[in-house]
Amino acid sequence: MSSRLYPMAAGNFAIGTGMFVTAGLLPPISENLGVSRSAAGQLMTVFALAYAVLSPLLAALTARMSRRTLLLVAMGVFVAGNVLTVLAPTYTLVMLTRVIAAAGAAMFTPTSSAVANALTEPERRGRALALVMGGLSVSSAIGVPLGTWLGEAAGWRATLWMVAGLGLIGLIGVAALVPEVRIPASGRLRERFEPLRDRRVLAVMVTQLLMFAAGFTAYTYIGSLFDLPLPALLWAWGLGGIVGNALGGRLTDAYGPRVMILAGLAASVVFLALAPVANLAMPVALVWGFLWGATGWLVAPAQQFRTVTAVPGSVPIGLGLLSSAQYFGLFVAGLAGGAALDAYGRVGVVVVATGFGLVALLFTLVTYRGKPRVRVPAT
Repeated sequence: MSSRLYPMAAGNFAIGTGMFVTAGLLPPISENLGVSRSAAGQLMTVFALAYAVLSPLLAALTARMSRRTLLLVAMGVFVAGNVLTVLAPTYTLVMLTRVIAAAGAAMFTPTSSAVANALTEPERRGRALALVMGGLSVSSAIGVPLGTWLGEAAGWRATLWMVAGLGLIGLIGVAALVPEVRIPASGRLRERFEPLRDRRVLAVMVTQLLMFAAGFTAYTYIGSLFDLPLPALLWAWGLGGIVGNALGGRLTDAYGPRVMILAGLAASVVFLALAPVANLAMPVALVWGFLWGATGWLVAPAQQFRTVTAVPGSVPIGLGLLSSAQYFGLFVAGLAGGAALDAYGRVGVVVVATGFGLVALLFTLVTYRGKPRVRVPAT
């Protein structure tokens, strides 16, 4: 079973590298394109907004496709978008090409989770989802530091060539190992948003949005928060993410999603607030980065498990909404972090990130008291 899941994890590794590495490339991007660092950070913001908006739209348009075919098309679009980014000569065109890459990611990531869910027994779904989504956390430990180093040495466009190559590897893996899977789903766009009529399901999405707004307000502008070598810090964060994601899947199966979500959110708030302390010395920063990454990714499998439980009759719709909420959070993070950086410097970024984290924790404490259930139209 794992052999069928690894290609989808590889695809998410390419997607995670392509998105997260922007945070480590702000200096070379801003210099090459002649824009400020906060403007360069908006490349991640545009990617996130395009993903959030396009995910439900593309899910409706592709509802009748086999999931294997959709995975192949999605990764092909992602690779093409990154190649076009490399070739784009201006800031405006680079922004437009990030929308194309985001369209591919918006189709691939939620589909990979749905396929993993369909291929796995209920008692192992937490671990299966953690494996497939582990590609994102592994990308932050390996792909992002490597891409940051390559961007500093050979230019940021070389990093995007690397991302396109990683995406091609994922595409070949899906073609070779992932079986045909058909998951019943409606092509009607209105039904894509039907679960949000249940306030308990809506609460899952709001938690996801606030959680990612908190983490990525700091992560997007991490190069402006620290005076220390960035690749090493990103490596520590990513390594922690791998550990947190792996443990999160197993602990979610053992203790349930509510415990893991609240514990992860509470710990993340603490580490966000301690970012200025971490900047005092490299050893402190490495430990901080590892623990922050671990606690942040600890929550991801639990949120997916919570969503699958919420919409058992329409898992692809639920996971698509969860992905949209996640990327709306990244969009909010890019705008809020950029504004805070321009107005108040690094202190403003830390305060805004910690504030989002506190709101996420308090909101979840109030709204998450049991397993949400929702009826969706039969498909």
